Amino acid sequence: MILQTGNRTDLPAFYSKWLANRIREGYVMVRNPFNPVSVTRYRIDPSVVDLIVFCTKNPTPMLEHMDLLEPFRQYWFVTITPYGKDIEPNVPDKDLVIESFRRLCGYVGPDCMCWRYDPVFIDSSWTMQRHIEAFSAMCGKLEGFTHTCVISYIDLYEKVLRNFPEVRRVPFDTQIKLTRVFVEIAAEHGMIIKPCGEDPWLSSTGADCSGCMTQQTFEQAVGQNLILPPNPGNRKECACYITNDIGQYNTCGHLCRYCYANADKDTVRRNMRLHDPSSPLLIGNLRLEDKIHEAKQKSWIDMQMRLF
Repeated sequence: MILQTGNRTDLPAFYSKWLANRIREGYVMVRNPFNPVSVTRYRIDPSVVDLIVFCTKNPTPMLEHMDLLEPFRQYWFVTITPYGKDIEPNVPDKDLVIESFRRLCGYVGPDCMCWRYDPVFIDSSWTMQRHIEAFSAMCGKLEGFTHTCVISYIDLYEKVLRNFPEVRRVPFDTQIKLTRVFVEIAAEHGMIIKPCGEDPWLSSTGADCSGCMTQQTFEQAVGQNLILPPNPGNRKECACYITNDIGQYNTCGHLCRYCYANADKDTVRRNMRLHDPSSPLLIGNLRLEDKIHEAKQKSWIDMQMRLF
């Protein structure tokens, strides 16, 4: 199976001690976001966990625990954008994140590293030209440490509009122009561009629109073929395979204005105060009314020999 850690929150940035404790103890418990009394228990064991997928804006706190992760195959999506504290209040200095990205690559290799430059929005400050300059500079610093850059254009979800009301959708003709330039710049630095959940017409720019978190991505990280269960499904624009996430919504302390996983600052702060690094749950502890069930876990690696 594949264990996801970052579609609901940023575990490496804010909960690395908790995650390290979970790996040591060999299991984690996760509340169902739609039925809070339903709790799933997952084993964290290399015999059943084929890959751990991380999504983070700050991998630095996890670097001291890489010895615990050594038995596991890993794939890291690290988001590095050029925005400042007005947009990403609690994201560390970007040069520090880039340095951590490079160090992390030393553990897992460039084939298991993906740089996310997203979301992209356009306004009077963040013009198309400014994005091009920032993207080019970051490509230079990350060359050789990844072969893949995922981009996306901002989606106006309800939570996004609540926290970032002045943001506007990027016109499609602008998306085409900017993506084409990004593809050219990325190629100069040995990278391909993969748009995330965008119109497949962006493939006309030379971008790879096959998806960013796909079976092919995972097989590259694992180094073997996988037999995946049916995709649990996403919005129609998204080809990502997402399942078994051990995070929780409304717990990411970055408080980025474009975040789709946080409802508001007060909810996040309240939840973070309830975090106990020794608990099997990310937020709070088990309750008497909780109904715990064991996840059905097995390796998805295809052991059958194939001729190519």
